[in-house]
Amino acid sequence: MASGTKENVSGFIIQGFSDTTEFQISFFVLLLGIYLIILLGNLITFLVISWNPHLHTPMYIFLQNLSFIDISFTSTILPNLLHILLTQQNNISFLGCMTQLYIFMSLAGCEYFILMAMSYDRYVAICDPLHYITRMSRKHCAWLITATFTAGFVDPVGLVVLISKLSYCASHLIDHFFCDVTPLLKLSCSSTFSVELFIYIVGTFFTFNSFLLTLTSYIFIISAILKIQTLKGRQKAFSTCASHLTCVIILYGTLICLYVRPTTSYSLKRDKYFSMLYIVLGPVLNPLIYTLKNREFQSSFNKVRQRFLILFFR
Repeated sequence: MASGTKENVSGFIIQGFSDTTEFQISFFVLLLGIYLIILLGNLITFLVISWNPHLHTPMYIFLQNLSFIDISFTSTILPNLLHILLTQQNNISFLGCMTQLYIFMSLAGCEYFILMAMSYDRYVAICDPLHYITRMSRKHCAWLITATFTAGFVDPVGLVVLISKLSYCASHLIDHFFCDVTPLLKLSCSSTFSVELFIYIVGTFFTFNSFLLTLTSYIFIISAILKIQTLKGRQKAFSTCASHLTCVIILYGTLICLYVRPTTSYSLKRDKYFSMLYIVLGPVLNPLIYTLKNREFQSSFNKVRQRFLILFFR
C-alpha cells in the first residue's frame, strides 16, 4: 500500500480560500496582522519570564512553555497560508503535507497537556498549599514539561503513518488551508476504517483524558474555594486560576465547535473557518488573559522595557 501511495501521489494542491478571490488581499492583511500580534504577544511573555528570576515559578514556567507552543503552533500553518494568499502558489509535496500534519497535531497535543499540567499546579496551590513547594518542585515541573512534549510528539506518529499509507487516486485538491486529517481522509480512495478507529481510540485516550483530568482538577478547586469562609478569600483564591480557566474554556470550546458535532453537519467549507478560529483564537488571547491584570508580570515587563530603552538610547 505504501508503494502504491508513492506512485499515485507526489504532492497535493491546497485550495485555501481561493473561493473568495475578491477578499484575498484583505484576508492576507488581516491574517498577517493577527500573526504578528500572536508572535509579539507570546514572544514578550516568553522573554519577560526568561529574563526575570522572580518569575521562575511553576505557574510562569508553564506559561512560558505555553507561549512557545502557541508561537510554534501558529507558525506551522499561518506563514504557508500567507504565502498562498500572496503568490497563489498552493502546491505542497507529499512529504511536506505529512510533516505539516504531524507537527500541527503534535503541538496541538502539547497544548492540551500543558494546560492539564497547569490545572494540576492550580489544584495543588489551592487544595494543598502546605505541600505546594514539595509537590511542585523544579524536578517535578521539569518532569511534567518533559512528559508534555514527549506525549505530544509521540501521540500522532501512528496516525500520520496510517494516513501516509492511504491511496490518493481520486483527487489531489485539499479543500482546506493546510493538511488536516478530515480533508485528507475525504481524498482517499482506499478504506479509511483503520484510520478512523485509530483516531477514536487515541482521541479518547489522550485528548478526552486530558480534558477529564483538567475538569476533575477544577471540580476540586471550585469545591475548595466554596469552603473558604470570607468573600475576599474566595475572590483571591479564584483569581489565581481564573486566567487558566479562561484559556481552557477557549481551547476546548473551539475544539468542541470544530469536532464534536453530528456527522451530517460537517462541511469542509464551513470547517475551514472553524479551524481558523481554533488556530488563532487561543494564541492571540492567551498572552492578554495571563498578563493584562497580572501586576507581577506587568512590573517585570516594565523593568525589561526600561533596560531596553536605556541600552537603545545609550
